[in-house]
This record gives sequence, C-alpha cells and structure tokens, in this order.
Amino acid sequence: MSPQNGIHGAARPAKPPPRRRIGALLRFPVGVLLVSWEYMWRVTAFHRSETDGDHGDLPPLLPHELVDDLTQALRDGAGPMFHRRFSVRIEGAVMGPEELMEAVAADLNRPAPSTVAVFHKTRGADGPARVGDEYRVQMPGPWDGPVRVLHRDSVSLQLGTLRGHLEAGQIRFSARRDGGAIHFQVEAWSRAGNRWADILYSRLRVTKEIQFNMWVHFVLGVAALAGGRAQGGINISTRRIPAELCRNTDRWGRSSVAAESG
Repeated sequence: MSPQNGIHGAARPAKPPPRRRIGALLRFPVGVLLVSWEYMWRVTAFHRSETDGDHGDLPPLLPHELVDDLTQALRDGAGPMFHRRFSVRIEGAVMGPEELMEAVAADLNRPAPSTVAVFHKTRGADGPARVGDEYRVQMPGPWDGPVRVLHRDSVSLQLGTLRGHLEAGQIRFSARRDGGAIHFQVEAWSRAGNRWADILYSRLRVTKEIQFNMWVHFVLGVAALAGGRAQGGINISTRRIPAELCRNTDRWGRSSVAAESG
C-alpha cells in the first residue's frame, strides 16, 4: 500500500497551497498571543504536576488494521514523550457521559479553541467521527496536524497522529459519571514529530505550552457544551518518559523494555 493511499485506498488531498501556509505562519504569533491572553486572565484554577514516568506511561497499542505507511507512531518521533492528563469535574451538566461524547464526536470544533485548532475532516463520510476517519487539524503555525480515528465507543474517542504531524503519539477523550457530576478527560501520549519540533516542544517548551493551552480550553469548552461548569478547576498531570523507551517500541507501540521487565 503506497504512502499516498493509506488504509482507504484513495489518494490524499493535495497539500495546502503556499498562500495558506504563509497565512498559517502569520497566524502563529496571533494565535499564541490570543490563547496566552485568555489563559492569563482566566479565573479557573489550575492544578499542575510534573513527574518522571516509566514504560507504564506508554500509549495503548495501535490497532493493526489502522497502521499503514501514513502512521506516525511513537517511535517515529524525537525526544522524550509526555504523558499528560487534563481532567475536569463538570457540575450541573444537562448531558450524561454518552450524550456528551456523542456531541463531542459529532463536531470536534464545538469545544475546540478556534484561535489554536480547527478540525477539517479529510477522510470519511460527513457526520460524526468514526473509526478510520481522518482529520487535518489546522493550527496557528507553518504546519497542520493530520490524525486518524483509532477507536470510538459510547464514552471515548481516540486519535492517532499521521505523517507530517508536529507530534507523534495518541490522544483520547473520555467521559464518565462522577457522583452527580461528569468527569471529562483529555489524555495525551506525545513526543515531538521530528528533531526540529523537539527543539520547540521539549527544549524551548513553545509547542508544549501551546498544547497545554489548547487542551485547557478544550476541556472548558466541553464543560460548556455539557451545559455545566468546571467545579474545583482543572487538573493537569504531566509525566516525562525518556526517549529511549519510545525508541524501543515497534510500529504498533509494543515495548521491548516492558516485555523484558514483565
């Protein structure tokens, strides 16, 4: 199967024209400033923690049937991996977990901050996200983030990165009951997609903070979508995993280190 065809057997859309790429580059500082301004003046409390991680923080295995030449697996990236969780307890929600995740999957742009990311479906039928669908996440910089839907059930949605993404890894959105409230979480397993991105991501921390701001806004957007409010602020945990653990994985994400230790 050629890199241009992927699992669906049809040619990929053409790359964005130079004019749009230049426009994206010009939007980069504007988007960062807008999101940073909102972040600085937001009254929501943030509870952040950063610790060292281990092979137990590696992402779920990629489904065999959804891995092809377009897949940008964890081992394809550069630098350390960051296992991050952004979670919020939503009080007063008018939706249950299933209804909320159905709304999120129906239109990922509803909770997403438009100054940082816009989701364009490039593969799959119109309508909600389905397994095998692909999106181009337009971001405020000289890059776009292609992703593929790896899993979907009534209370979760999982995406994986494709070749050309600024990051290599996976992300999962999930909702569950928490007493009389809804617990919503964005869980990301990601490392820089290449050495240049590693400089921006883990060394200068530019894109790492952009990711932080994006998912903070996303979980707050989900709370609003649910018709409730974020109770007790947002919890953000980050675990840093050494690059060698990522290099010791195969194309599906199986870790030789975990196998030896288990």
